[in-house]
Amino acid sequence: MTFDLAHWQTRLDELRATHHVPAATLAVLTGGHLHELASGVLHRGTGVEATTDSVFQLGSIAKIYTATLVMQLAESGDLDLDAPVVTVLPDFAVADAEATKKITTRRLLSHTGGLTCDFTHDSGRGDDCLAKYVEAAQGVALDCPPGTAVSYSSVGYNVLGRIIEVLTGQTWDEALKDRLLTPLGLTHTMTLPEEVLRFRAAMGHLGEPGQDPDPAPAWDLMPRSAGPYGRVIASAGDVVRLARMHLDGGTAQDGTRVLAPGTVEAMQRREVDCPDKWTVSSDGWGLGWTLYDWFGTPGFGHDGASIGQYAYLRVAPEAGVAIALLTNGGGARRLYATLFRELLDELAGVRMPDAFEPAAQPPTVDMAPFLGTYRREGVVITVTEHDGTPHLVYEFVDGMKDFSPPLEMNLTPVSDTVFAASGAGPSFSEDWMPVVFSTLTDGTMCCYIGMRAAPKAG
Repeated sequence: MTFDLAHWQTRLDELRATHHVPAATLAVLTGGHLHELASGVLHRGTGVEATTDSVFQLGSIAKIYTATLVMQLAESGDLDLDAPVVTVLPDFAVADAEATKKITTRRLLSHTGGLTCDFTHDSGRGDDCLAKYVEAAQGVALDCPPGTAVSYSSVGYNVLGRIIEVLTGQTWDEALKDRLLTPLGLTHTMTLPEEVLRFRAAMGHLGEPGQDPDPAPAWDLMPRSAGPYGRVIASAGDVVRLARMHLDGGTAQDGTRVLAPGTVEAMQRREVDCPDKWTVSSDGWGLGWTLYDWFGTPGFGHDGASIGQYAYLRVAPEAGVAIALLTNGGGARRLYATLFRELLDELAGVRMPDAFEPAAQPPTVDMAPFLGTYRREGVVITVTEHDGTPHLVYEFVDGMKDFSPPLEMNLTPVSDTVFAASGAGPSFSEDWMPVVFSTLTDGTMCCYIGMRAAPKAG
């Protein structure tokens, strides 16, 4: 199918303006050809225009780069995905000594290791930053016992980054450059702020929904140790070039083999189902990839966010289509949802699910089993009922206590275990935020918000 560049440029311009997104870059692989588009300004304060070679922070899409490196090591025989992490990192530990022995590389890749997400620790700018981070995380409580549930974990991906360092003898940044970026010819992909200065770089923007946002107070608030889970900066075209390698059985466009076909296939194979199918549109998780089931058509990809920057990658393998959208603030998720629905429909015959929201006539649900307190590192969730209306308080504690005041939201039932929360605020969602109750394999009730499992504490 011919890609109508003029049409999609117009749609990108229209939707970007409608949703108050300062800048957006779009890369689309279809019919074997890569098309790149740009719209808006990288920084509303300076007026610098976005171009197709502009670079944006990818946030958690960085996890795909880390997962790819880990799978190279598994493929070469240097790493056993099913051996305990302590066989590679003898000093690795979590707060539960027995659980430490059960956490494997495979579980970290698929977010089933139980490690939490929101442990923030600045371990400095040195080459030992990951080693120091993993050491500092030793006493952090697990979200759930290993293997009992999926719980999205940035901590787990930092442990994977440290595994890469130990097995390659390089820093994570160096290993990424030598083993992935250079073979793929990704000239507009980097990990360190000083490397970004050579390029046109997007500034994140923050503000209230429905208004033009203002430049964020800082370009990046993440420490160097955030690299494996959240610190890759790239152009949209380079993101799609990485996805293209995964589409093409592990080979770069020039024929260089990066992964074996079987390894690529293993990364896209479902390891676990996701109770929360809405926060990042996930139906399941593979070894790194978020997996989608678009009404019977499989897909894979990942989302990412940093301070005022939001990135989206979707791949429809049966159609050979890959799409990356990079943005720097505003109603980015609405821009993504509308644009990707249209693109995937036209180019891949894919229908994406409708937006998450309650029905006009919500079902009646007995809240009694769900009432109580749920806790994970950095967060306490309290569920109550007032005059028949379910109510939730989301409170930041521990190292996260200064992140935000407590969030109060009413819950509207969507199903027997799924609720739509209103009032979460623009940092969490623009419309309805999914709140999902699920039971772990050990029988513990937990509450999912943001793909993170918080076990019931009382």
